[in-house]
Formats: sequence, structure tokens, C-alpha cells
Amino acid sequence: MHNVLRLSWRIVANAVGHFNADDGWAMASHVALSIILALFPFILFGTALASFLGASDFADTTRHLIFDTWPSVIAKPIATEATRVMTEQHKGLLTISVLAAAFFASNGVEALRVSLNRAYRVSDRRSIVWTRAQSLLFVILAVLVFLAISVLIVLSPLLAGLLKEGLPVLAPAISLVDNWRVVAAGFVLLLGLVTVHIWLPAGHRRFVDVLPGVVLTLTCWLAGASVFSAYLQSFQSYVYTYAGLASIMIALVFLYMISVIFILGAELNASILALKQ
Repeated sequence: MHNVLRLSWRIVANAVGHFNADDGWAMASHVALSIILALFPFILFGTALASFLGASDFADTTRHLIFDTWPSVIAKPIATEATRVMTEQHKGLLTISVLAAAFFASNGVEALRVSLNRAYRVSDRRSIVWTRAQSLLFVILAVLVFLAISVLIVLSPLLAGLLKEGLPVLAPAISLVDNWRVVAAGFVLLLGLVTVHIWLPAGHRRFVDVLPGVVLTLTCWLAGASVFSAYLQSFQSYVYTYAGLASIMIALVFLYMISVIFILGAELNASILALKQ
């Protein structure tokens, strides 16, 4: 037991120490700001692609998948603007504005790549053309996943009924799930974390190598979002501090918090991998 505690302390101390020494706090602010700047370009590009493919439920699904995992105080004002953007008519897929939106959306992926490379203590020697193409591919794949989920959510009552008839043993579990959008949001979050940890930074990692950091990230995100939401509901001094900028500032603070947790998850994985070697 003593050896386990000592080993755990070494892993945590190594992860936190490297995070602090290698500008982890600054990288978290870079990731948070990049996410804010990439959010609406991603929505614009996704809406244009969905319109091109004839997916009418994309806007509603995307709003839920992105913002249902945020505290409602933060999500509501941004979700309102996002809905306005998604419900506007877009002229086509291959317009300059839509292509530019895809590029700027990929900047958010690039920010994640830089932070993960630092956390995993690797030097990325791949060409800028390759990494940017990969980031654009991640953006396109994310949109396609959202499109697929939008279709599945529409079909979920029918699929649930078929599963209950075909596999009666699963009927109680299926009946417990009364909001498939929440399930879909959790699935997207888990899939996204595993994907970026394995394939985005340089080097090679297996699923089991990234699992500890993913579990830590999801657990701390859930706890952090709950605490942050409770704080915002109990103490509203931020409204007087930031005045008209309150909504965007609390969104930035929230994204900064989850960015710190995200990078620490990668640091934990790197610390465990270093200990194994």
C-alpha cells in the first residue's frame, strides 16, 4: 500500500511539475481563446456542409451536443447567437467565407495539438502542410459525426422500440435513457478526447496509454462544471466586474478551467508512460 501511494505521488508530482514548468498555464489560456475563436467558424462551416448534404436537423443537434455539456449560465447567451448563425441561409459550400471558416475552425485543433505535444513531451517534426491538413480533416470528421448523430437522434425512438422487441433483456436499461441528446453529447465528448490524445500529437500511443488522462479529464470536467455553475448562481459579482463583457468573460474563464484539466490529463498520461520506460 505504501509503495502504491508513493508511486501515485511520483506520477502526480511529475505531471503537475511538468505542467507548471512548461508553461501549462499559458498554454491553457491559448487553448481557451482558440476554442472561442474557432467555435463560430466551425458552426458556420458545419451548417454549410449540412445544408449541402440536406441535413435539416444539424443545427438543433449541434446546439445540444456542444452546449448541453456547459453550465446553462454560460451556454445560454452563446447558444442563442450560435442558433442564429446556424439558421441563416448559406449560399454554398465552396464559397470563400465557408472555406475560410473551415481554416479558422482548424486553428482550434492546432491549439490542442501544440498543448498536447508539450504535455506528451514530444517534438513534432511533421510538415506544416501535413498537420494543417490533419486539422482540417478533424474539423470535417467532427461535422460528419454531428450529422450522423442528428440522424440517429431522430431515429432513436424507432431504434429503441426495435431493440426492446428484439432484446427484451435490455428494455429496462433503454427505458432509463429519457434524453438521447445527453447520451450523444457524452459519447461525442469521450470519442473526441480519445481521438485527439491518440492521433493529434506526434508519436504513437495506444488506447490504454491515454485512458487514465481521459478518465481524469471527464471526471474533473464534470466536477468543475458543477462547482463553477454553483458559483455563478450564488455569487454574481462578475456582472458588475465585467459589465457588458460578463457573458464572454465567464465563458473564457470556464474554457480556461477545462483547458487546464485537459492538459493535465495529457500530463498524467505522459508521466505514467515515462515511468514505464
